[in-house]
Amino acid sequence: MPSLSLPSALVSIDWLNEHINHANLVLLDSSWHMPNVNRDGKLEWANERLPGALFFDFDGEICDHNSDLPHMMPSEAVFQNSAQNLGINQNSTIVVYDSLGIFSSPRVWWMFKTMGFDNVAVLDGGLPAWKEKSLPIESDNKIKPINKGDFIARYQSDLICDANEVLFSTQDKQQDIVDARPQLRFSGQAPEPRAGVRSGHMPNAKNLPSATILEDQQMKDAYQLALLFEAIVPKNNRVIFSCGSGVTACILALGATLAGYENLAVYDGSWSEWGSREDLPVVK
Repeated sequence: MPSLSLPSALVSIDWLNEHINHANLVLLDSSWHMPNVNRDGKLEWANERLPGALFFDFDGEICDHNSDLPHMMPSEAVFQNSAQNLGINQNSTIVVYDSLGIFSSPRVWWMFKTMGFDNVAVLDGGLPAWKEKSLPIESDNKIKPINKGDFIARYQSDLICDANEVLFSTQDKQQDIVDARPQLRFSGQAPEPRAGVRSGHMPNAKNLPSATILEDQQMKDAYQLALLFEAIVPKNNRVIFSCGSGVTACILALGATLAGYENLAVYDGSWSEWGSREDLPVVK
């Protein structure tokens, strides 16, 4: 069967429903919740998921276990082995969703792109939008056996930034930092949820809260997105996205992609790293 082509980095419920039985389609539930909400994405996936969906645990399993920072990108080898264990092949078409609409799924979309795989998209509206249309849900414990895939990871270092690169970009007019955190946290008026992390933002960073580009937990259209992004960053600059821990920054990366931006990166450590390091400058 020929490979399934994606219409965009974002696919609709109708598109997925039409292609859900395609042999090359891999559905990944990437639901993750902030620690203070007391919800378990993997347990929820086991109880309620899209038909055939597998769970992609970027917080506890497919991450850098040697880092003190939350859900940092794993090595190329770890990612490749994890993807193969999920049955993902080089000719797979991956659709990622989450249980909140659009929250944690763009993180996994960006992880695959960082590992050199572009045939991946986010499901607009996620599980809530799927259920709203009364489409089939799996809720049993019968997970089909998985044949190991032939996925090959090819790390794209330009898509992920470390603290040193971000520090340099604070003084570079050809680069912009855009922070996805809520405005009060960005301005330093609200405390950070993680202990020991300072309030404020990086010098010269701009603020675009991730909720701003969503409407009813679905992505705004390309025209609206372009207006929001072009109001704060020029299209020809490199744009680095940051947030609390590298999750909602990927919502902005997805929105910017849909708005036609191409030179994008995500600061993996985000404010969890920057705010906890006394050697890095903070503005309030």
